[in-house]
Amino acid sequence: MDRANHSVVSEFLFLGLSSSWEIQLVLFVFFSMFYVASMMGNSIIMLTVTSDPHLHSPMYFLLTNLSFIDLGVSSVISPKMIYNLFRKCKVISFGGCIAQIFFIHVIFGVETVLLIAMAFDRYVAICKPLYYVTIMSPRMCIFFLVAAWMIGLIHSVVQLAFVVNLPFCGPNVLDSFYCDLPGLIKLACTDTYQLEFMVMANSGFMSVGSFFILMVSYIVIIVTVQKHSSAGLSKALSTLSAHITVVVLFFAPLIFFYTWPSPSIHLDKFLAIFDVVLTPFLNPIIYTFRNQEMQVAIRRVCSQLVSYRKIS
Repeated sequence: MDRANHSVVSEFLFLGLSSSWEIQLVLFVFFSMFYVASMMGNSIIMLTVTSDPHLHSPMYFLLTNLSFIDLGVSSVISPKMIYNLFRKCKVISFGGCIAQIFFIHVIFGVETVLLIAMAFDRYVAICKPLYYVTIMSPRMCIFFLVAAWMIGLIHSVVQLAFVVNLPFCGPNVLDSFYCDLPGLIKLACTDTYQLEFMVMANSGFMSVGSFFILMVSYIVIIVTVQKHSSAGLSKALSTLSAHITVVVLFFAPLIFFYTWPSPSIHLDKFLAIFDVVLTPFLNPIIYTFRNQEMQVAIRRVCSQLVSYRKIS
């Protein structure tokens, strides 16, 4: 049956984060600051790596793509969320909701693979330095990038394949500030228990499995380095700490959201804010403030821009 024949819902209503005008004003300032900061921070990383020949290496190639994905994370949800803070009726069209879910899951899949690729890059650099140039060749970097987007697209399409044709014939209120797939499925006018379980199991397995792979890879690196030299271990821990921090920030909210039996709505919203607003902002800080090479490159690029403006 065609969806138009059994679906009368053309838009969904968000309850948002608060009904208090004062709180919404505070949230507007808070979200706007973090949105602008995350957009600027990730854009600076992309500009610096692209412009500075000293950073044309596999690690920074992957970091640039991670920054691009973080721009996507911020852009898919934050503008609509900030705009809705000043609207009494916070609505999104059916098509807009489906598009938001699609891009959220694409980004989730791509970022997961990129983080695994970055862990592999660090493993090769620390444990097999003599073979680094051979293993992490430009072809391997392109392979990781293509694989990331393919897995992200497949993951998103699989998630949505069973949802777009569900009948939505009455309830259209989402107790959230964005379109999340589990919340949308619950509004369907049919028994969705099996579908909810499949969606939660799919994303939950992907989150837990990827996090496990990453943690095992970091443990292998640390154990391997420890066997060779204690000085090398200190350097390896310094290098890996930024990567481990980003991995925990990205996966912890997702794992809790998809594996906890019945979290509260308020906890769900807090975890969503953390993943959507704070993580894209923190990633540039973690990778730049703890990376001397990146700091030097940023200053070098800024100096070149200033010199170019003076000449112009």
